[in-house]
Amino acid sequence: MPFHVVIGRGATATATARILAGAGDRVRMVSRGGGGPDHPLIERTALDATDTDALSRAAEGAATLFNAAMPAYHTWPETVPPLFGSILTAAERSGAGYVMLGNLYGYGPVDGPLTEDAPLTATGPKGRVRAEMWLRAKEAHDAGRVRATEVRAGQFLGAGAYSLFSLVVQPKVLAGQLALVPAALDVPHGYSAIGDTARALVAVSRDDRAWGRPWHAPAINVPLREVATRLAELAGAPAPRLETMTDRELTLLGLGDPFWNELFETYHMSHRPFTVDSSRLETTFGVTASPLDTVLKEILA
Repeated sequence: MPFHVVIGRGATATATARILAGAGDRVRMVSRGGGGPDHPLIERTALDATDTDALSRAAEGAATLFNAAMPAYHTWPETVPPLFGSILTAAERSGAGYVMLGNLYGYGPVDGPLTEDAPLTATGPKGRVRAEMWLRAKEAHDAGRVRATEVRAGQFLGAGAYSLFSLVVQPKVLAGQLALVPAALDVPHGYSAIGDTARALVAVSRDDRAWGRPWHAPAINVPLREVATRLAELAGAPAPRLETMTDRELTLLGLGDPFWNELFETYHMSHRPFTVDSSRLETTFGVTASPLDTVLKEILA
C-alpha cells in the first residue's frame, strides 16, 4: 500500500489527503497542531516541520512528500526559507518525490495570460522568496538529489479556502452587506478551486512527466464581480454591493494588522487583468477546472 506525507492542514492539504486515502493509499498529515480529517487511512501527526530530523523520520518510506505548508502571510520572507529548506532536505533524505503547492507570486507583472514559461521576475519580498524556493528545489532535482515539481495555484475558491475572496467578499455577500475589496471588480482574475488544485497535486505526483518543472493548477478566469454575483444568486442573497478599497483605507487597515500592508506588493495581480493559462496541465494530466457554479455550491454546502 503506497504511503505519502502531506505537510500542512489547510483546505488544499486536507483535500489532497482525502483523495490519496480515497484511492487506498496511506497518508500521514503533518502539522504543528496535528489536525486533519478523520479517515482510517489518514494518520494525523503533530510535528514542527522545521525540525528536519523529526520530519525526515516521519517521511521514511514515503512515496511522495507534499508541501502544502504556509506560515503567516506577512512573515514569508523570514519563515518560508527555513521551513521549505527543512522539507526539501527531508524529501532528499527519504527518497520521496517532492511536490510543492506553489502560487503565482514569483512571476511579477505580466501582460496577457500567464504561462509556466514566464520568467520569475518578481521584485517584492514575497514573490522573490516563492521564486527562490522553487529554484532551490529545481536545483536539487537537476543535481539528482530529489524528484521535484510544483503546482502553482491562483487565488483559492471553495469550501475552506483562505483567500481575499473568502475573507473579505464571501461573508459580506452572504450577509447582504457592503464589501470593501482591495481589488478591481471587473477585470478577469485567475482563481483556483481547492478540489481542482488537490487533484492536480495528486496527478503530478503519479506521472514521471511532471518532475523537474512547474505546472499551473486548473484556472477559472473571471472578474471578481462575477464570482460574487453568482455566489449571491446561488445563495438566494441580495445582489452584491462591492466597492474597491482605496489606498488610504488599505493603509489604515495596515496600522492594526500587518496582513493588509502586504497587499500592495500584489497590486498587479488584483488591480489589473491577471489571467492564468493552465492548458499544459489540463492537456498532460487531464485535470480540468470545475465550473464556477460547482465550486460556489461547495461553499454553500
